[in-house]
Amino acid sequence: MGAVAFTVAFEGVEARMVEVQCAIASGIAGFGVVGLPDKAVSEARERVRAALTVLSFALPSKRITVNLSPADMPKEGSHFDLPIAMAVLAALEIVPADQVEAFVFMGELSLDGRILPVAGALPAAVAAAAEGKALMVPKTSAAEAAWVGMTEVFGVTTLSEIVGHFTGRQALPRAVAGEMAQAQQVPDLRDVKGQERAKRALEIAAAGRHHMLMIGPPGSGKSMMAKRMAGILPPLSAEEALETSMIHSVAGLLAGGITRARPFCDPHHTASQAAIAGGGRGAKPGQISLAHNGVLFLDELPEFPRTVLDTLRQPMESGEVMVARASAHVRYPCRFLLVAAANPCRCGHLADAERACNKAPACGEDYMGRISGPLMDRFDLRVDVPPVSWQDLDLPADGEKSATVAARVQAAREIQAERFEGLEVRVNAEAEGELLDEIARPDAEGRALLQRVAERFGLTARGYHRVLRVARTIADLEGAADISRAHIAEAVSYRTVLSAK
Repeated sequence: MGAVAFTVAFEGVEARMVEVQCAIASGIAGFGVVGLPDKAVSEARERVRAALTVLSFALPSKRITVNLSPADMPKEGSHFDLPIAMAVLAALEIVPADQVEAFVFMGELSLDGRILPVAGALPAAVAAAAEGKALMVPKTSAAEAAWVGMTEVFGVTTLSEIVGHFTGRQALPRAVAGEMAQAQQVPDLRDVKGQERAKRALEIAAAGRHHMLMIGPPGSGKSMMAKRMAGILPPLSAEEALETSMIHSVAGLLAGGITRARPFCDPHHTASQAAIAGGGRGAKPGQISLAHNGVLFLDELPEFPRTVLDTLRQPMESGEVMVARASAHVRYPCRFLLVAAANPCRCGHLADAERACNKAPACGEDYMGRISGPLMDRFDLRVDVPPVSWQDLDLPADGEKSATVAARVQAAREIQAERFEGLEVRVNAEAEGELLDEIARPDAEGRALLQRVAERFGLTARGYHRVLRVARTIADLEGAADISRAHIAEAVSYRTVLSAK
């Protein structure tokens, strides 16, 4: 006797189809699972045995072998429990084998037959749709998987419900997509008093997805402004929402359902390299991937370990990260907007002669020296954030609301969407090569200014092109088709203000 069921194995955010083959033959009684299973998959046989016993289905005194094909692909996770159980049930002819083969199964079995939640239902639904199969997942994951909308999804709570469905006793209802998860309330940019230059830089960063670094003393409002970035970013498009949600689904963090709000990740400076870039058991996505299409905020940037910061350099350029481990090589997307904040020195009062320590100014150079030159070169916008006077704090909050700034950002993003239609590029920060030359060609005065600045401050080739990208975004915010000298001048001012010190 033999039968087949289907499930998926995850390689990054991709779900690869796995054929679960079950053969029951004469020989010494036993239950074996082969095909590069990890510990959780190997233990599935005991959970399956107990769950079948609850349903009064006794396994025969024969040799039961379950093979997970392709056999050279590592299999990880407890979601293999349900497909193994279904392959066994089909081999025992308790459920029709041909109907089982039409489904992809995911779910962890408890000893009493309940189906427990697992991660990755969303990419599993995409894989099932590609193979023309239906998907059966734990009920708590069904609404998430149904968002794909390209295949039938069924949510189940117990193994007995599945047996009833396949034997015709009680058909399971088709799952429907859940409601959009409510985005968390984001504080308003209007609350920030003063700091007009930094708020302008925040707007430019949001419009073109330019990486931004703020340097200023403690209490000057750096973190306050960064946390308001999410309020001025446009909502995720349908494609971006699916991309982002698939990453969160694989990480098991999609409890609130799919949302159009852009993610905002702010890891502590004690976070490990695996936590930031990805890795650990199963090569799970890190913070830079969880921030895909959103914001990654690194507060107290120089306090992060040097090795952690340097792992950001390649992902900031390519928009993806390769998590390489002995047992896995996994690629995750990570097109994030990096907003970083730092004090000018260890004590934070480098510019205040009365409060600075006796090591100034050397302490400032040493402290900022923790940020490598190649990483610093990747920040398009570098902004000094001076302390706010008590006179400014005493004034009423009458600055622009986040909604007002968001409208300008949205208009600039729409210009870019039209400009890059049909291309893989989505925003100005991603343009390069001939495309950048075509869209960011300044007028004669602007080019002359940029050449003088490049010579005066020794701009790298990367820095030169980043100035052009920022100038293109500034022009988009104004609705200007051409880049003028004024646009170049403003872009240069954000590039050289810190390096000129």
